Amino acid sequence: MAGHSKWANIQHRKKAQDSRRGKLFTRLIREITVAARMGGADLDTNSRLRLATDKALSANMSRDTLDRAIKRGAGELDDGQFDEVRYEGYGPGGAAVMVDCMTDNRNRTVAEVRHAFSRHGGNMGTSGAVSFMFTAAGVLSYPNDASEDALVEAALEAGAEDVVKRDGRIEIVTTPERFVATRDAMVAAGHEPDNAEVTMRADSQLTLLGEEAEKMFRLLDALEDLDDVQNVYSNVDFPDDVLEQLR
Repeated sequence: MAGHSKWANIQHRKKAQDSRRGKLFTRLIREITVAARMGGADLDTNSRLRLATDKALSANMSRDTLDRAIKRGAGELDDGQFDEVRYEGYGPGGAAVMVDCMTDNRNRTVAEVRHAFSRHGGNMGTSGAVSFMFTAAGVLSYPNDASEDALVEAALEAGAEDVVKRDGRIEIVTTPERFVATRDAMVAAGHEPDNAEVTMRADSQLTLLGEEAEKMFRLLDALEDLDDVQNVYSNVDFPDDVLEQLR
């Protein structure tokens, strides 16, 4: 599947920073709450909730905090409700950007997202402006020194769609619907992924250089730092030398 961006690797590194700032837990709690509200509190029948709870436990979230988020989403607690909303727009050089948020105040969130776009050389678009450029996919990531042959064999048995090498990683790609089953099969076969998620991947890439690359990097970083933002997706591929200058 084409369209992978090195921004994904930057996001993984940022997750450790988010954890220190307490933002990772906030995002995980919101995801658990919405997943429980949409699909119920049963982990066996709600794959989205199961994935969210797995991430929370791997981040060392307490069981009490996790259970409270599930109960809130299932309607057993009356202390606020979050809505999912997606904003789409363009960054410098015409780059496509999608921003997934969970918010209890849409007016506040849209104002913050619009401000980030305008401050860093981008602009908000209408719903559907860029989403057609992306495809939802489940991705399991492994280090480059893992046995590719063994991963390919296990991935075929697990029903994965593809195994690719990108940015020094081996990635197993599957559909969102098959993601949980594929991940469980890979783990059962002895191949625990470093990272596993359902994400949006650009169908084609756009390479930016110079000032446009710097502005785009700052835009993505600013969007990631907003409290209501869960995920940021872009079709930009930053060359390695550009990333070294921007970090």
